[in-house]
Amino acid sequence: MLTPAATLDQAVGFTITQRHARGRLVRLGPVLDAVLAAHAYPPAIERTLASALVLAALLGSTLKEEGGQLTLQAQTDNGVISLLVADYKNGDLRGYAKFDADRLAELGPDPSLFGLFGKGFLAITFDLAETGERYQGIVPLEGESLADAAEHYFFQSEQIPSLIRIATRHDAGEGCIAAGLLLQHLPEGEVGRERLHVRHDHPEWEHVQVLADTLRPDELTDPALPLTDILWRLFHEEEEVRVSEGAPLAKGCRCDLAHIRDVIGRFPADERAEMAGDDGVIGVDCAFCSRIFPLALDSFDTDAPAPASGAN
Repeated sequence: MLTPAATLDQAVGFTITQRHARGRLVRLGPVLDAVLAAHAYPPAIERTLASALVLAALLGSTLKEEGGQLTLQAQTDNGVISLLVADYKNGDLRGYAKFDADRLAELGPDPSLFGLFGKGFLAITFDLAETGERYQGIVPLEGESLADAAEHYFFQSEQIPSLIRIATRHDAGEGCIAAGLLLQHLPEGEVGRERLHVRHDHPEWEHVQVLADTLRPDELTDPALPLTDILWRLFHEEEEVRVSEGAPLAKGCRCDLAHIRDVIGRFPADERAEMAGDDGVIGVDCAFCSRIFPLALDSFDTDAPAPASGAN
């Protein structure tokens, strides 16, 4: 029997072959708590960042090559949340939100997406490691949730009918749990025929969409319910549902001291001196994990080369 811990921090992929559909299920627990623990976020910001992390895992886990990265970035024009970032790389997740606490308090306990972001935009970026290519789509933050905005991205940028459902829960005295479902309709790709991915009214897509819409938020976030059981409940009447082995998810801030030292060491000595405080220490602040890394000026090689273009 699976323990609740065995159903958390996982991404499971599936394909419904006869319906030309594929998808992902993700559920976060301890990983989510580890990301949130770096900041004392109010409940509304916690829910929003948790949803963004689930969305990053849903989309990022579709990357097939190792080293690929998926980044979500929401920016606003004078919104309560001025910046929201979540990214996925090799199963590692990190995220951060910058917001105005005073304005957030004025919105009440359950603000809308528009209340949080105003006229904001969501950028979804795929960085492919093997080719170095970058694909980015930018869509308005419209609808009731980040999931709605992501669905609009696939409709507008990819022309792929998609359904995304995300739910969060944080019971008193318990950790935060967030989970999501991504379901997409794939093209047949037969020459001379209309491609399925431009037809949202195709009966095959309508069929799997109706089944997926029966998924309840309490099922998604139930740590006692394995993700594979959810798939069986939704699609067990289909002829063939292929389920991939669950992929583990982890917190991965990537703020490694050696890497930071290497990057700062590429700047000329006079520029490093300008970065340092009166005590001769450069403090590098990681917004993701809320840590400051102190680097003493005299610890650098003064002959270090200048930074390469795009170093980060």
